[in-house]
Amino acid sequence: QWKAPTDCPGWSVQDQVSHLVGAESGILGNPRPDHTPQETGHVKNDVGQSNEVVVDFRRAWTGQQVLEEFRRLTGQRLAYLRGLTDEEFAAETHTPLGPGTITEFVNIRIMDAWVHEQDIRRALAIPGELDSAVAAHALGRVTRAMPFVAARKAQAPDGTTVVFDITGPAGNVVPVGIDGGRGSVLDSEPLSPTVKLTTDVETFMCLGCGRWDPAEALSSRKITISGDTVLGETIINQMNIMI
Repeated sequence: QWKAPTDCPGWSVQDQVSHLVGAESGILGNPRPDHTPQETGHVKNDVGQSNEVVVDFRRAWTGQQVLEEFRRLTGQRLAYLRGLTDEEFAAETHTPLGPGTITEFVNIRIMDAWVHEQDIRRALAIPGELDSAVAAHALGRVTRAMPFVAARKAQAPDGTTVVFDITGPAGNVVPVGIDGGRGSVLDSEPLSPTVKLTTDVETFMCLGCGRWDPAEALSSRKITISGDTVLGETIINQMNIMI
């Protein structure tokens, strides 16, 4: 099970846990390993190269060793976070997305951990946590990027309305309007949107996080388009917001 491949190119189940371990270790202030990965054909950018260092360093370990480190470090992190005051959570820090608060940093970490948990669950055919509060939180982090996806990446023209209808207990309906070349979330769902995309939480997140091929999601009918089919397919092909 530890060596089972996941939807992250080049990463096994163990690698997913190693990534989470490496992130939490760095946040705790532990030094990064002095290591140079040899196999980097699946790495796309500098962020991926940085991630690969902590992952590849632990490939010589057993899965149990990585799991034990994960439990130890996450225990330390939880103890630290539980001791913070509201004022300390509001303190400024550097997040993966730039300057922000400790709260924002934790929000990003929650999403990242959930996404990688889902990578592991799919690889091992152990579905779960798709209808939880954490799933809703992670979904919200991705849906808030959909105005940018529709307006900038898909180049939807002014006057366009797009509805993302994400089904399930953790799902949401996100109506987006385009004006002045910019997208924004509308106050209510339009009666006749230019295009409506309907899918479940898992499919939406796998597309938004670059885990699944958009063409395969469309051909397998995991996502349906109502209205402007051409625009809908363009948006689906541009949904990945991950670096």
